[in-house]
Amino acid sequence: MNWVTKTFTELHTQELYDIIQARVNVFVVEQDCPYEELDGKDQEAIHLLGYQGTELAAYARLFLPSAEREHASIGRVLVKKEYRGTSSGRELMTKAISVLEGYQQKTIQIQAQYYLDRFYRSFGFSPISDVYLLDDIDHVDMLRVQKETSHA
Repeated sequence: MNWVTKTFTELHTQELYDIIQARVNVFVVEQDCPYEELDGKDQEAIHLLGYQGTELAAYARLFLPSAEREHASIGRVLVKKEYRGTSSGRELMTKAISVLEGYQQKTIQIQAQYYLDRFYRSFGFSPISDVYLLDDIDHVDMLRVQKETSHA
């Protein structure tokens, strides 16, 4: 998969359309979850796009810490249906973590759908909340703290 990171202002119109279409198809249509997909946060995000050829196959939205957010975070994690089961999700998360670590971020938070708990734990995320209902889907907040490497 070919990976690209862009800020909102770097996105071309077609890229933005492809992102919105993929997010609506996965989070609203597939999960039968009507919610406000366009939340006003895309403008401050780093957009991670994974392409298979010229087609957007995987996507995540990354944030650095800010006044509203104590930790870096990863959200809107998706792999299009036709690319699932091909390790694209694992590749996406590995790349997302790597991008944030490139910004010297050692602590990353996610708001995970609970059924993916084991998947996210495999990347070093640990639950920091009880399971809660969000848009009729069980979620759990998780945190990943990069381990310090010793230079002995």
